[in-house]
Amino acid sequence: VTQALRDLHEAGCELITITQYLRPTPRHHPVERWVKPEEFVELSGEAEEIGFAGVMSGPLVRSSYRAGRLYKQAVEARGSI
Repeated sequence: VTQALRDLHEAGCELITITQYLRPTPRHHPVERWVKPEEFVELSGEAEEIGFAGVMSGPLVRSSYRAGRLYKQAVEARGSI
C-alpha cells in the first residue's frame, strides 16, 4: 500500500481515500481480510508524510465521503483558496 501511495502522489494525486472493500452481495468477491482501525490510522499518517494534501482513511470511507471537508483540508494544507 505504501508504494501505491508513493506512486499516486508522484503521479500528481493530491487527495486520497483509503478504505475497506466490502462485499456487496454473495455473488461478488469475498473479503480477504478485515483491516483493523489502527491500520487505517497508520496509513493515514503515511499518506500525510508522503505529502498528500487531503487524506480520509477508514473502513467505511468512500470517495464521495465528506468530499467537501477533504477538499477544504487540501486547500488549507496548501495555503491557498
